[in-house]
Amino acid sequence: MGVFNRKSTSPPGYPNRDSSPLKTEYNAQAYSPESGYPPQEIHGIEFSEETRLTRGLKARHITMIAIGGAIGTGLIIGTGVALSRAGPASILISYTLVGFLVWIVMSALGEMAAWLPLSSGFTGYAARFCDPALGFALGWTYWFKYIIVTPNQLTAGALVLQFWVPRSRVNPGVFIAVFWIAIVCINYFGVKFFGEFEFWLSTIKVGIIVGVILLSLILALGGGPDGDRKGFRYWNDPGAFRPYLSTGDWGNFLGLWNTMVTAVFAYLGTELVGVTVGEAQNPRKTIPRAIKLTFYRILFFYVLSVFLLGMIVPYNSDRLAFAVERGGTTAAASPFVVAIQIAGIPHLPGILNGCICIFVFSAANSDLYIASRTLYGLASEGYAPRIFKRTDRRGVPIYALGLSSIIAFIAFLNVADDSRRVFIYFVNLVTIFGLLTWISILVAHIWFVRARQAQGIPESALAFKAPLGVWGSYGALAFCILIALTKNFSAFVGRFQTADFITGYLGIPLYLIMLFGYKFWYKTKTVSPATADFYTGKDLIDREEEEFLAHKAERERLGGRNGSWFYRTFVAWLF
Repeated sequence: MGVFNRKSTSPPGYPNRDSSPLKTEYNAQAYSPESGYPPQEIHGIEFSEETRLTRGLKARHITMIAIGGAIGTGLIIGTGVALSRAGPASILISYTLVGFLVWIVMSALGEMAAWLPLSSGFTGYAARFCDPALGFALGWTYWFKYIIVTPNQLTAGALVLQFWVPRSRVNPGVFIAVFWIAIVCINYFGVKFFGEFEFWLSTIKVGIIVGVILLSLILALGGGPDGDRKGFRYWNDPGAFRPYLSTGDWGNFLGLWNTMVTAVFAYLGTELVGVTVGEAQNPRKTIPRAIKLTFYRILFFYVLSVFLLGMIVPYNSDRLAFAVERGGTTAAASPFVVAIQIAGIPHLPGILNGCICIFVFSAANSDLYIASRTLYGLASEGYAPRIFKRTDRRGVPIYALGLSSIIAFIAFLNVADDSRRVFIYFVNLVTIFGLLTWISILVAHIWFVRARQAQGIPESALAFKAPLGVWGSYGALAFCILIALTKNFSAFVGRFQTADFITGYLGIPLYLIMLFGYKFWYKTKTVSPATADFYTGKDLIDREEEEFLAHKAERERLGGRNGSWFYRTFVAWLF
């Protein structure tokens, strides 16, 4: 990692900032509150007390969010559907490949975020380094995804509680209201409170997943009440692959490709770290660490979990088929509960259902955070009304949070049985936006690298570099596009299914309409690599980080301690 003197006008190896054709006045001067400079607005960076976020997320917050923030029902429950349709080898291959894809996406995002931690997140990187139209389409589709996912998580929480309290006794709307009030309050009390809350929730989730993995290993080795040492028995009978919608090798391949979609759904939300960069302390250190932890999380939590799952539950199990069909989002739908039942362990299903409730609540809480910060970023970039970038004294984008919270009221639509199917279709419609987000991040990174090379900025100056570089982004981009175009291939196999086709692919033309519509209306041009703006606002962020590090060093000199004993011990062991 390159080190340079931030007081100089241009770091060693950089072109002279004063010669940059973009915002030369800002680049040539230093910001000071007394001078009232800079007079113009900087898209994606807020320095006014009325609009700036608070960098209140500590290193330990980012660390635990990176490890456990995106772990949810997609892993604990969604793996059951994949296993029943395709077999253990298919889910192991798909979760490994998609996990590798996610790591490349996160590395690409980390390289840009460590260079310039914008308040507007990856919306700002797409607009600054590629095309303003791409930033517009990316930001709005991402916000649209999370204002739908948030109420869906609230509904899932109500359904989880029906494991103990049936619908006939308590209306699900009561639980939805309780969850809604809780997540709004957590987000309203400021990013420090949110970070601390998510830190402990993520810690609990990590503990739960570790427990599930250990339990799965014990059952596979014959440590359960039945004493049955399963090993790789189910890989031989009924088999490693299960044909889907056809027979033979073609059916096996269709089963494998079908689980790709399930794996993508399980990994969605990993980019949460990229949303937090505007509120992270010392982002040039915390972001690379978060990317490294993402890699470990993928290997340990996802890949190892599905590997052990394929050893303890056969894909043709009647209990698994019943769980997938009737379980919904409760513990009854989890393949790990099926494994517990097969082994004859009592009481654990209820305990695991409580764990799933924690997962759903954490997901709803972080989803509302993402929705509010995404709308804030859109306003900061000039893509949304300015009122949505207004913050209160705690640095909370109060109006963006308010609008996102109000829209979450559509969760109450699920109180009525007849509207639930329509809502499921709506959720399926917006899940494609997760893939489109990854595609947009990869495109932005490719243009970022092209611009960096065109302007002679050396790799040594980067705080973090994507390990596979731009070629990794090219490969991941091609794979993401392929999955996006074939994610609902079942609509074409056999009898054409109109509903699956519409909900699976309508998101793509909506995204393209926003992209090209904005480009046509505002006559935007693709950013030239030679003139891409790498520097505007960087001095301000660098100075802010310098001040933070100076205060931190002073606290340590006076005997202060950074983080809890648990966090320091954990990080020391991991790194």
